[in-house]
Formats: sequence, structure tokens, C-alpha cells
Amino acid sequence: MPYAIVRTEPKHEGWCSLLLATLRKPDGGEIRRELEDHGAAVAVLPYDPERRVAMMVRQFRTPVLFVSGGQDLLECPAGLLDSDDPVADARREAEEEVGLHLAELEPVSTVWSMPGISTERMHLFLAPYSASDVRGEGGGLATEHEDITKLELPLGELAAMADDGRLDDMKTLLLVQTLRLRRPDLFLG
Repeated sequence: MPYAIVRTEPKHEGWCSLLLATLRKPDGGEIRRELEDHGAAVAVLPYDPERRVAMMVRQFRTPVLFVSGGQDLLECPAGLLDSDDPVADARREAEEEVGLHLAELEPVSTVWSMPGISTERMHLFLAPYSASDVRGEGGGLATEHEDITKLELPLGELAAMADDGRLDDMKTLLLVQTLRLRRPDLFLG
């Protein structure tokens, strides 16, 4: 007999839902587990292959402040999936957060970001861009209070940060390492 969800009890409804799930185990016993549910998400690492830079964001994150006292986190543009089209939503996030129009998106994977507690599956992309693709200021939507600062960083610097542990956002680390594997030529010299 496989694991089965017997029931869920809503504990909080807001930006996310917090649920308490009762599960039946294969041996017939029951256990309870908490679930955080806010839906699927997208993340994209925009990179300029000519100038060998990536467009990144610095953004305040409450959990980072709570755990480490940090004020912001270096990340690639990302956000919740608002439609059934992860490519369109990744493009929208790049427009909102860093002011980039992205024509070509290279799928990387769809991954569970925190399978021990969250239902979030994140669609990950790489996206080449050029200076002519910069169409706006970025910074996120004022209505979402994102406090985003956009910045371009050399790919070599991102690789060094990945190697020495300073790149501590998991989706960004995964995307930088994937770009290094797919396009090692961008990280030479």
C-alpha cells in the first residue's frame, strides 16, 4: 500500500497556504506533516554572451534577515507562475525585475525547491540577451514592495562566488553552474 493523504486541515490562508496533512503510511499507521503551498515559480539567468555578464537582482528577503541578519540576497530574476506558461512568466519577471526583453529562453529543468515542506516546483531557464534588449529600469512592481536593485555582474565573478560559497541562493547557484557546464567558453580568460 503506498503513502496516501487522508485529510488536510487549513491552518493559514494568505500569500501562501499552510496546511496540516494527515498521511497513511504503507504499514497502515498515520503521521502528520506541515505543507506550505504558494504554487509553482519561475527563475531565469539572463546572460550577455558578448560582454560575459549576467543580469542579477539584490532583494530584501525576510527569512534571510531572520536567520542571518542579512539585508538582501543576490539572485537571478524569479517569481511565481501566474499562468500556465512558464516561458511567458519568466519573460514577465525579467521585464519587471531587470527591465529586459528576453526573446530566447533555454529550459534547464523543473525542480522541487524545498520538497520537505513546500509544494513549489520551479521552472528554470537560461536566457541570452544583448544591450539592445534592455527596455526598462526594472526594480519590480511598486505594488509588490519588492525593493529590487538590478545589477550586471561578470560571469567570472559569479563563478568565483559559486566556488567559494558566496553565491548562497540555490536557484541562482544551480543556474550559474548549469551555464558553466553548457557554455564553458563564457568563463575562460
